[in-house]
Amino acid sequence: QLQLVESGGGLVQPGGSLRLSCAASGFPLEDYAIGWFRQAPGKEREGVSCISSSGGITNYADSVKGRFTISRDNAKNTVYLHMNSLKPEDTAVYYCAAVLGRFCIMMANPEITDIWGKGTLVTVSS
Repeated sequence: QLQLVESGGGLVQPGGSLRLSCAASGFPLEDYAIGWFRQAPGKEREGVSCISSSGGITNYADSVKGRFTISRDNAKNTVYLHMNSLKPEDTAVYYCAAVLGRFCIMMANPEITDIWGKGTLVTVSS
């Protein structure tokens, strides 16, 4: 009953932009910090970005700083990942993850994540 559903993935050319959405069902997103992870086939899962429950604190992997922006609209129970200047290296399945509490403690320890989405595929290719 508690779930996260990602959407917004697709095919985009290098240098293009895409906005991913993570919509929560069955629980109040405002009580959870929300992170984005990604995983390419044959590669390790990596943390991309995270936002505190209030939206006041954000974190980004060095590889996406200056290009990606995370935001949340608690009234809509949705978190967004705005991706600009996309590179082929950004190609992956993107997952959102929720942990109860203010801060993004699951980015260092993904195993403590309370709720995972099933992912949305982003392909960056010319």
